[in-house]
Amino acid sequence: MTRSQAARTNVCGVTAVIAVIDGKWKTSLLWLLEAGPQRPAEIRRRLPGLSEKVLTQALREMESDGLVHREVHDVLPLKTVYSLTDFGRRLSEALGPVSDLGHERLDRMTAELAVQAERAGLVEPAAS
Repeated sequence: MTRSQAARTNVCGVTAVIAVIDGKWKTSLLWLLEAGPQRPAEIRRRLPGLSEKVLTQALREMESDGLVHREVHDVLPLKTVYSLTDFGRRLSEALGPVSDLGHERLDRMTAELAVQAERAGLVEPAAS
C-alpha cells in the first residue's frame, strides 16, 4: 500500500483505514499513545530501533491523517507532546479485536512449532 492511498476518497473503508496505519511503527505508536500524551523522547525510549527521523515522519503523517494531535509548549527548550485525537482513539479501539485475533494466531503458531519440534526430537515431550 502506498502513502498516496491515504488521500484517496474512492476506496473501500478498510483500505482507507489501513492506508493511515500502514508502516512498521504506526500501530505501535497508536498503542503507546493510548496510554496518554507522550513526548518524542519518551516514545523513542519505549520503541528501541525507531530512529528520530522515522518517528518524526510517522508522527507527521499521523497528524496529517487526523490520528494524533501535536502540541508545542512555548518554553525553552521547546516541549512537544503528542496525543491521540478522538479519531485516533476510535481507530485504536476498533483495532482491539484485530489485535486479539493476531494474538490468537501467534499462540496457534507457537503451539504448532512446539509440536513440530517435539516430533523432530528437538525437545522433550510435554508432560501430560
